[in-house]
Amino acid sequence: MKIVFLGTGSSIPTKKRNQPSIALKYRGDVLLFDCGEGTQRQMIYTDISPMKVKYIFISHLHGDHILGISGLLQSMGLNKRTTPIYIYGPPETEEIMKCIMKLGFHTTFDVYIQEVPTDKPQCVLDEESYQVYSYPMKHSVPTLGYIFKEKKKPQLDIKRAIDLGVKIGPDLRRLKEGYPVISRSGKKIYPEEVLLPPKRGISVAYSGDTLPVKGFGEFIRSLDCKILIHEATFDSTKREHAIETMHSTVEDAINIGCVAKVEKLILTHISARYEEEGEDYLKEVETLRKEKDIDVIVAEDFMEYPVKIV
Repeated sequence: MKIVFLGTGSSIPTKKRNQPSIALKYRGDVLLFDCGEGTQRQMIYTDISPMKVKYIFISHLHGDHILGISGLLQSMGLNKRTTPIYIYGPPETEEIMKCIMKLGFHTTFDVYIQEVPTDKPQCVLDEESYQVYSYPMKHSVPTLGYIFKEKKKPQLDIKRAIDLGVKIGPDLRRLKEGYPVISRSGKKIYPEEVLLPPKRGISVAYSGDTLPVKGFGEFIRSLDCKILIHEATFDSTKREHAIETMHSTVEDAINIGCVAKVEKLILTHISARYEEEGEDYLKEVETLRKEKDIDVIVAEDFMEYPVKIV
């Protein structure tokens, strides 16, 4: 599993930062969180294939978070994609997508739209090995944060299973999946005889654009989230402007990371103003990192963050 940062800028792209998009690669699935203008071109410089994108999660319907969808879908069609794609977003996502689909290109695959209410946290996707939750955020339009949560994984006491006469091979896998098997002596062995307490899965949270939201840190902590990707558009000297535009500062994001007790905080959605004058921004990150004792980094385009699956 790994996280690939395709775009780490804000509303205006710069030479170093494209508009927002983050890919999460998990086994055979690619989940895309936001899809700013030029996202498909960014993918060319990574190992993320547009054809492998299964889900797109839109945080909100501002252009810098959705204008890459039309080109991405068009390229998928030109490359004869046949597998469906699923797009999740706040209310009015379906209306926007219908407009996008009228831009004069033909898709060779189905596009499914799921609008997500922004009034309460909920599970919006339940796959065999992971779930995705939404959380209402606070921006100038209805906005969602998302949490990817790998399900707990059963653990097998292999030594005990072998001692009980279980044959090495498919029978071990069947026990792990919850099915009884027959031992070498003909005795039926049940999963509860050899299963250990399940290991927790990996959880990753993404804030989207937002003012600091009371309860968000506690919620992702309740999901045992260890990685938080949070917008930090401005340094703290621009707090008034951050409030006016409904964005977070470096300090806001770090405070939420501390509440959530994450192992890694990754800052993104960096204002274009810091392209040439980012020294003060980075100094604040470093100062607060030491002061708050939190592991925090600033994302860059094409940065990859591998996550070990245990």
